[in-house]
This record gives sequence, structure tokens and C-alpha cells, in this order.
Amino acid sequence: MCKAIHLTWAFGLGLKLGEVVIEDTFAEAFPMYATRIIITAVDRKWALTAARVATGFGTSVIASPGECGIEALLSPNATPDGRYGASIQFYHQDPANLKIVTMTRVGQCILTAPTTAAFNGLPKARRKMAVGRALAKFGDGFEKEDVLNGRRVWRIPVMEGEFIIEDTFGVVKAVAGGNMLILARSREAGLEAAERAVKAIRRYARGVITPFPGGIVRSGSKVGSLKYPKLRATTNHLYCPTLKNIVKETRIPPEVNSVFEIVINGLKKEHVLKAMGVAIKAAATVPGVVKIDAGNYGGKLGPYLLYLKDALEMVKDLEVKV
Repeated sequence: MCKAIHLTWAFGLGLKLGEVVIEDTFAEAFPMYATRIIITAVDRKWALTAARVATGFGTSVIASPGECGIEALLSPNATPDGRYGASIQFYHQDPANLKIVTMTRVGQCILTAPTTAAFNGLPKARRKMAVGRALAKFGDGFEKEDVLNGRRVWRIPVMEGEFIIEDTFGVVKAVAGGNMLILARSREAGLEAAERAVKAIRRYARGVITPFPGGIVRSGSKVGSLKYPKLRATTNHLYCPTLKNIVKETRIPPEVNSVFEIVINGLKKEHVLKAMGVAIKAAATVPGVVKIDAGNYGGKLGPYLLYLKDALEMVKDLEVKV
């Protein structure tokens, strides 16, 4: 459980949360297109299994086919067919490629998983992708169109029984690349703080995913390369502790020996800001955390400037417990 900590202003240091310095900076986020899929299954185990497989290899569009993650587990009273469920999100910079990513992952990872069904998690979105009707052709002419609780679906015969998939899936303009950097005295302290941050996001934030393994990044990157011009991204040398005595512009204080990053994508800017706020609050409770910072490129990469102080202001009255 997180202990209560309070924001203060320290002369020469700026904002502090307990003993942790909060850098007066912003995370630089950028627009992407997103869809949300609701997976249901006979029990929580199979809903989560399908969700995990469908969101695999979805960390960053730097090299992955799309950014993906599990948003939340759902109780039967929160799903279209009254079964256990999981909400997942897919992101891409291009809506046409988002459709390809969605069809591939739903067709290969959800249709194939025992007892699952797939429903549109963004029913109010104006933009739609015709995913269900395309995948229904797997039924080889034996598929049937139907209506389930007001939703237009396809029933596809499979060896186990049938796979139900909604006809279309909503697409919205979303925000990707929200982030925070945890600077700690040791790897152990930094990892514990990062784990608490991810738990807080999952408990208190909605509409977001943390696409990296376990929600945590140990290898934050910068755009391009100082030495290899063909590379799209390379290590963020300014935040590498082993380089703090080599790189003149290092952002690593002398007492810091490990840095972890939390990357957050969300359906709305406000969703990402709130997730950042609860994550900062949770991480700052761990002894050994020195500073919370954020990755940006001076506002040249993306149009969304998500200030750490604004994220904390959004959750100032929320007691974060993890």
C-alpha cells in the first residue's frame, strides 16, 4: 500500500513529491489511430489467454506491426454477451494499417482461442472498420449474419462450435507516447517503483494501455542515431547511468544508477494524463527513487505536451494505493 505523500516546492529544486523531485517538464506524445476489442470467453482464463496472445509483439511501431496492450479485465455484467471478458487496444499511425493489424491479430489469435468471441469496444465511434464481415469468410460460405443484444454479428462455424464476431469495429484518433522516467539509486528500487506505477495505472486509469513488457521499458530510445544514420531509433544515451561520466549532457544525477520508463497510450489525452499522474504518485512512494522525469524532444516530435505537473494536478485529490 502506498503511504500518503504531498506535493511541495523546494528552493532550487522545484516541485517535490515527498522526497522525490518532479522535473518541470513534459512527455511528448503524438497522434495515432486506435481500436478497442472486447474479448469474451467461457471463463477469465481463456479471455486473458486470448488477450495476451493478441497483444503480443505490440510494443512500438518502431519495429512492431502495431502497438497493443490489455486495458482491463471485464466482469460478465460488463460484456456484450454476459461472459468473462478482456478489453484490449490496438494502435497504428495509419488507419489502413490499423485494419490489417486488427484483422491479423483477431483472426490468428482470438478466432483460434477456445470459446472466445470478439466485439466492438468503441460502439460510439463514427469511423468503422469492416473486420467482422471480412473474417467471416473463414466460414467458407457457411457463416451466418445475426443480431446479438442489438449488435450485428457473424456466426462462423469452427470445430469447437462457433466463433461470434461483431460486423465492424470502431476507430478513433488517439494519443500515444505519454511517458514518465523513474530515476532511482538502484535497479531494485527503480523496478519496484515501475511495478507500482503500472499497478496504479491498471487500478485507477481507464482508456489506456502500457504496451511494453509488463508495462515497463528498460531501454528507452531517442529518434535517430548519433553514429548510424539508417537507424530509426537508438538508446537514449542522456539517461543511461553507465554513460553519466562519459556524456557531457547527461541527465543522470551522480546518485542515480538505474532508470525505467513507463509508456502510456490512451484513447484521449485526459486518459493519458490521469494515468501519468497516478503512476507518478505510486512510484514516488518507493525509497531510493530520486527523480521523476519525462522523455521529450523539445516539442518537435508530437503535438501533445503532457506536463508532469498537470498530470499530478489531475489526481491531486486521489489517494493512490497499490
